[in-house]
Amino acid sequence: MFTEFARDHAFTIAWFGLMTMVWFGWGQEDPPQRWRWRLGVGSALGVVLAGLFGYGVFTRWDEGSALEGRYGLFGILVLLEVAVAGAGCLVLWRRQQSRWMAWWVAAIVAVHFIGLAFLLNDWSLAALGGVQLVALIAVRPRLKSGDWPTSRLVGPVMGTSLLVFALLSAAIFLAGVGLPW
Repeated sequence: MFTEFARDHAFTIAWFGLMTMVWFGWGQEDPPQRWRWRLGVGSALGVVLAGLFGYGVFTRWDEGSALEGRYGLFGILVLLEVAVAGAGCLVLWRRQQSRWMAWWVAAIVAVHFIGLAFLLNDWSLAALGGVQLVALIAVRPRLKSGDWPTSRLVGPVMGTSLLVFALLSAAIFLAGVGLPW
């Protein structure tokens, strides 16, 4: 992440760490046996990042944010995305295609990062969302050929992309700001 706001930077690393755990966790719904330990390690790394940089957010809570004066817009953006993700999942469930829910939610999350790039004035988030969308489109043919939940591939794709982004962002944070606490 490239921002002048240490609190936003720490928050993004912590949040992406938490979401790394969530996506790797969803990927554990029905993984091949040989992937399970990797998904667990990825989840654990996400928790560590969330804890370390979550504390960094706590210690910098009174500092500025790129969202100052735009919290309402951010809230509307997130609410709209959650509604679209939920509505899509409801449609998939009604069509007895619930195995596609992970793919659908991941696509909404990737698009969310593109919108968030404008709010935070950080184009690295748009790049992340773009990489995720390309990866989701790339795995779609393989997902169509199986009858297992899409989370089998989508969880690792999203978890890995978030973990790599968070680790790179943490390195930038450490080099520019110092320790998160």
